[in-house]
Amino acid sequence: MTRTVLVYGDSNSHGTAPMPTLLDMRRFGPDERWPGVMAAALGPGWRVIEEALPGRTTVHPDPVSGVHKNGLAVLPAVLESHHVRQGFTGPGGTAPALLVVCPPPVEEAGCLAEVFEGGAAKSRRLAPYYAEAAARWGAAFFDAGTVIGPSPVDGVHFEAADHRRLGQAIAAVVAGLTF
Repeated sequence: MTRTVLVYGDSNSHGTAPMPTLLDMRRFGPDERWPGVMAAALGPGWRVIEEALPGRTTVHPDPVSGVHKNGLAVLPAVLESHHVRQGFTGPGGTAPALLVVCPPPVEEAGCLAEVFEGGAAKSRRLAPYYAEAAARWGAAFFDAGTVIGPSPVDGVHFEAADHRRLGQAIAAVVAGLTF
């Protein structure tokens, strides 16, 4: 039986490399970004679907790019298209496991400093809110800030070594969940 993991995320799940300038849009390769590292660590019998979009927000449309960046608005269509979190797709016909991952706190640095102005202090307070939301939904919770932090290059994106650490850490959590 193949177990499926849907990674629903933003630019860090997408594998956007730290950006020295706003025009530098490099992306780590499939085996370098954390979902690929997680897939390799989980091994055979697992299928990892990367559904990640740079600029995706939790609940707000992007004022420049548009409503498709609103993660909450798009999530139902993504879940339906991959048949994830449906009542019949988990073990014994139940809903599958859900893992909520809190991102590490951002730093106000480099070319993204102005965009994330005030974000460093706010993001340091997010983990308890994510944990509370996960508990409300009966989901597992993982705080990525316990194993990695953002690159000092732009204060938001992860270095390759951090993608490896995060992918391995999340694989360990996912392997222990009931699918």
